[in-house]
Formats: sequence, structure tokens, C-alpha cells
Amino acid sequence: MNCSKEGETKYSRVLLKLSGNLFGDADNRGISLDAFLKIAESIAKIKKENDIQLAIVLGGGNIFRGREFQKEEFDSVTADTMGMLGTIMNGLALQEVLEKMGIPSRMMTAIYMRSVAEFYIKKRAAHHLETGRVVIFTGGIGNPFFTTDSAAALRACELDCDLILKATDVDGVYDKDPKKYKNEAKFFEKITYKEVIEKNLKVMDVAAFALARKKNIPIIVFNEKYLDRIFEVLKGGKIGTLVN
Repeated sequence: MNCSKEGETKYSRVLLKLSGNLFGDADNRGISLDAFLKIAESIAKIKKENDIQLAIVLGGGNIFRGREFQKEEFDSVTADTMGMLGTIMNGLALQEVLEKMGIPSRMMTAIYMRSVAEFYIKKRAAHHLETGRVVIFTGGIGNPFFTTDSAAALRACELDCDLILKATDVDGVYDKDPKKYKNEAKFFEKITYKEVIEKNLKVMDVAAFALARKKNIPIIVFNEKYLDRIFEVLKGGKIGTLVN
């Protein structure tokens, strides 16, 4: 984290985690061009109005949900691999839209596919960030049994990011599911990694929180509908829940 004057960007290298649901249609399925355009516009605004290096990790739930298929006795390795491929499809689409908006970007994947995308190598990723490109990480970590939340925390640790922004479908971290317990769920404006792990709060994977804790990278969990207000967070404003 960098010190800053009022109105200046508080962070220099930020990782944004976006779920696949953001890229689907009204039922969170398939690929919606309108959804990609809306998200790309928010990302373009973030880059143009803030002096930051921006990395993005994408989910693939709009295309394939591996966890759902595992309930049907579908092989978990195959299911997770299909889910990772879904993130790559989202990454290609997001890169295309960003480039058309004049935002230099580079998609990197944890699954080797030479004719489709650049394979993830830490130093290459850092170079892309330093030259001003938005770097889109896809394919999870390249192995089954790990979610894209874990991939986000891992990439943030590897690249020495100052902040992880986790977009979700609720306003932040609660002590219980606010959708099921609307009038009972307690909202946390701020909470520690230790408390999140001990209480098993499931807004992100425990593994993701543990990784961020190890490198002392703060996480802000916020409602995806406020994506276009992230510039406020980057300048020290408060949205969602701060985990540190």
C-alpha cells in the first residue's frame, strides 16, 4: 500500500476478482455482449482515472459450473477442467472488448494453449502490468480442486499486489447468508483474516483468505453493482467490507 495525499490513488497494483455470473444473461448463463460491454466500460474508467496497475481474475460460472456437475457424480477433475476452460472464453471476450475501447490488455492462462493465449509466467505478467496493460488471468491456477478465488489470491501474492477487490452479489461480508437471513445477518464493515477463517465465512474460500493473510494483502469485498465506483476505494473511500 502506498501513502497518498487526499484525492490521489492509494494503491499502485490492484487485483480485481470478477465472477462469471457478471458476464451472463439475466439468468447468469451464457455470454452476454451487453454484460461484457458494461464491465469493460467500468474497467476502462478505472484505468483512465487512476494511476494504477490492474490485474483481473475471471470466473467461468456463466458458462460451466463444475461444482454443480460434481453433485451428479460427474468426475470432479473433468468438471473443474471444464470450468477452467470457461474462464478462458470469458477472458478472450473481455480482452477483445477492452482493446476495442482503447485499453491495452493481455490475457494470460494457467493452461497451456499456445495458439489461444500467452501462458502465465510471473515475470511476463509483471512486465505487462508495468507497461500499462490490463492483465486478465484465466484458467484458475491450472489445476483442479482450486477455485478462482484461490487463483485471485495466489496471483495477488505472486505479483505483490497492494489490494484484492472481490466483486460479489452481496454488499460485503456477513456472519450468515444475507439472502436467507435478510433481517438477521450482521454486516461487517471491517473484519480480520483470522475472524473470517475461524467463523468460516464463505464469501471467499478459506484458502484465498489464508494466502492473502500470509502476504498481508487487504481484501475489499463489495457488491458487483458498485463496480463503477471502485475509483472511490482506490482513493481511500469505503465500499463493502475491508478484510485485513
